[in-house]
Amino acid sequence: MLAQLNRLERRFLEIESQMQDPSLAGRPQELRRLSIERSDIEGAVLLVRRFKLLISQVQDTQILWEESSGEMKELAFEELSALKSERDSLEELLRIELLPKDPNDGKNILLEVRAGAGGDEASLFAGQLFRMYQRYCERRRWKFEVLSLSESEMGGIKEIVAQVEGEKVYRALKFESGVHRVQRVPATESQGRVHTSTVTVAILVEAEDVDVTINENDLRVDTYRASGAGGQHVNRTDSAVRLTHIPSGIVVACQDERSQIKNKSKAMKVLQARLLEAAQVEKDKALSADRRAQVGRGDRSERIRTYNFPQSRITDHRIQVTSHAIADFMEGHLDEMIDSLQNHYQMEMLKTQNDAE
Repeated sequence: MLAQLNRLERRFLEIESQMQDPSLAGRPQELRRLSIERSDIEGAVLLVRRFKLLISQVQDTQILWEESSGEMKELAFEELSALKSERDSLEELLRIELLPKDPNDGKNILLEVRAGAGGDEASLFAGQLFRMYQRYCERRRWKFEVLSLSESEMGGIKEIVAQVEGEKVYRALKFESGVHRVQRVPATESQGRVHTSTVTVAILVEAEDVDVTINENDLRVDTYRASGAGGQHVNRTDSAVRLTHIPSGIVVACQDERSQIKNKSKAMKVLQARLLEAAQVEKDKALSADRRAQVGRGDRSERIRTYNFPQSRITDHRIQVTSHAIADFMEGHLDEMIDSLQNHYQMEMLKTQNDAE
């Protein structure tokens, strides 16, 4: 492990040296990549330096304890025990830091929310769930922009896509992908019965130009007049854009802007993200899953999390964590749940690594 730690520290020093190169000012993408990598390992490097200092202190205190007697020996023993305990705890933290990093953790995302089973109630909850994520992103001071929106007749959301930009966005939200199940009494329910509905969430890595290249000959571009729920026209020009990627069959539509050019630009971002996701699935099917596996079919029986409003309870079924602060949760206070998910998967990876060793 020490060899790995030394390599990590050397890499940190290399990055700091490279970032002082004046020519990087003309290469913003390279500067951003180095900055992200530096940020990713800086915390680990600080732990490495503390760990090395503790090893040295343990060795010195061990010698003092062996060569002392009486009261001095007892004091040395107490200090040695405390230092060893801190060293062991820090070693565990460093093992977690040395786990393989997800290369997408530092990237921006596209957040997709779709109504699943449950009709109007599902679309209404999709709107609430989307606003929950929006509030969480606002608290993190991330840039949040709606790219595509399809509303329901009842004022809910059939499907919505937003672009989220900020520090380690994907790392924070990647475990939100899947089926979210809601149990509550719908506003239209006259007899007070609890209904179960579902909403699917997908967290897609935002593709950069270097990630996905789209051949214009592989695209079919259709324009049409944008309209809202109930057929109400948003404008009187053919500003809405539908992109069909012929080789993959992926279709993306955007009508939120009055400008056809802006709608096409937004639709391209979504298309690139979906193509990147498909490419990653093909690259490593053992570790990743396609869209259907990620969000399921939207059936009531499939879920990663259940929101039970009558009992004010939220349960994440993957880690068996339950919270009874559903009101705060829906206001975007997701940090505790997100931390629990991250810790769980880190421990799972560490266990797998230890078993392999």
